[in-house]
Amino acid sequence: MAAKVRTMVPSMTRSMQRVAEAVAGDPAGCAQLTVTGLAERTGTSEATVVRTSRLLGYPGYRDLRLALAGLAAQQESGAAPSVTADIAVDDPIGDVVAKLALDEQQTLADTAAGLDTGQLEAAVGAVVAARRIDVYGVGASNLVGQDLAQKLLRIGLVAHPHADPHLAVTNAVQLRTGDVAVAITHSGRTVDVIEPLRVAFEQGATTIAVTGRPDGEIAQYADHVLTTSTARESELRPAAMSSRTSQLLVVDCLFIGVAQRTYETAAPALSASYEALAHRHSPR
Repeated sequence: MAAKVRTMVPSMTRSMQRVAEAVAGDPAGCAQLTVTGLAERTGTSEATVVRTSRLLGYPGYRDLRLALAGLAAQQESGAAPSVTADIAVDDPIGDVVAKLALDEQQTLADTAAGLDTGQLEAAVGAVVAARRIDVYGVGASNLVGQDLAQKLLRIGLVAHPHADPHLAVTNAVQLRTGDVAVAITHSGRTVDVIEPLRVAFEQGATTIAVTGRPDGEIAQYADHVLTTSTARESELRPAAMSSRTSQLLVVDCLFIGVAQRTYETAAPALSASYEALAHRHSPR
């Protein structure tokens, strides 16, 4: 529930956000409320409560209420309480380590819970069959794109990461049916990533978006959408930085899926790349 809310809140109206935050913050209390009661508690309307329920994936408020009751029962049975990872400027470094570790654990759990394995399987199949894979990302997302590309290269696939938006577009123009383009953007609105993916899509390449906003503009040009957790922000750790954890998990899942399907060629290629670099890690 909390993972769904964190993912969907940015795309909700303010009134819907109040409903979503209420049910995520107090499932036991909200489970006792009628649709009218929840509307009154959040200062919204019954229609807003119903729309919010549907946006969260439930046919109606009755189904959401049942889910809240189940969640409340689970919490009462001894599940760990939610933990905040807000970092204060005067926190001791030991507290910073503990808070970041807890936050990243939750981010990974949220991402795993929200990842559509059907979409992931389809993306894996596209990459396995690809003649060439282009990867687009800027800023922190570019680091994740480089990570994916170098992993694919080490198992013998032709993969190119692109951080320069002009070069990304000029390369996207060369893609054809049978090629794959992967775009990585937390916000789903990064123009420098959307533009090359759009071009690749129009050229007939299979397109994959790794994003925290499955309803963002990027999804218009994506054949497959792999959703990452909407990481919790703080003043010292904005989403552009904290989203990297969930992105790395998703691209690792994509890579492992590809390596499994191509094991007979991937394993020797990985071994050869390791041996080629081994002397650089040995004392002279």
